[in-house]
Amino acid sequence: MIGLISNLISGVSLGSVYAIIALGYTMVYGIAKMLNFAHGDVIMVGAYICFCGINYLSLPPVVAVLLAIIACTALGIVIEGLAYKPLRSAPNLAVLITAIGVSYFLQNSALLIWKSDPKVFPSIIKLEPIHCFDGQLTIGGVTLVTVLCCIVVMVCLTLFISRSKTGKAMRAVSEDKVAAQLMGINVNRTISVTFAIGSGLAAVAGVLLCSAYPTLIPTTGAMPGIKAFTAAVFGGIGSIPGAMLGGILLGVIEIFAKAYISTQFSDAIVFAVLIVVLLIKPTGILGKKISEKV
Repeated sequence: MIGLISNLISGVSLGSVYAIIALGYTMVYGIAKMLNFAHGDVIMVGAYICFCGINYLSLPPVVAVLLAIIACTALGIVIEGLAYKPLRSAPNLAVLITAIGVSYFLQNSALLIWKSDPKVFPSIIKLEPIHCFDGQLTIGGVTLVTVLCCIVVMVCLTLFISRSKTGKAMRAVSEDKVAAQLMGINVNRTISVTFAIGSGLAAVAGVLLCSAYPTLIPTTGAMPGIKAFTAAVFGGIGSIPGAMLGGILLGVIEIFAKAYISTQFSDAIVFAVLIVVLLIKPTGILGKKISEKV
């Protein structure tokens, strides 16, 4: 029983990271109707910037994390302005190929800057673990902070989207770009803000992921990015609550697959579950079917 609870907590912790990353995917898709496959590599950039801030600049962890968020936010705006904005009216395939190209550019740039040798991410979360059931169950400080961050991000993002002027503009653009523009909404600026928020969240997720798994894999954030994209599709891409639900479920499934089935086949099991869900409900768990008039 203790092992089951421990695995469940680990799954929720890992799923919370996937959920934060998936929010970036689902926001961009919901508003710009494009898949930003370079999002996973922004995670890697954020983790490395935090790593360099602590190790090379001797910055306090909080300052290093803020630096990573600011840098990734700026990076997201630059990527959107240089790579995606000129393709606003281009076919979806052209945008997809561009996203893959940006991903490879970030990976190879990281390889040139930080080289290929693995680096150990410094411990930045000093919160003491909680011991339950007479010490039989230990909940780590990183786990607590990760889950708390996910909840705070979800609540803040929901309030921002539903109540702020920019959030309402995002919802209008997601419904109909042309109508939103006719109503005086700056569509290009709204999409840039969406990329900025998504990239800032990617930096947070990168720091949390590397804090939980200190061996920082250099030059790529592809696997966490792919799994988070899977979580977004799982929950219903374009839905913010769906991204959170999909991320947590994906993390729980992955941890339980590793613990009770096979570590080697855990990823295959995760993607197999995704296929089954999409066969039953193609829009994802919380996704909605939208009818378009032709």
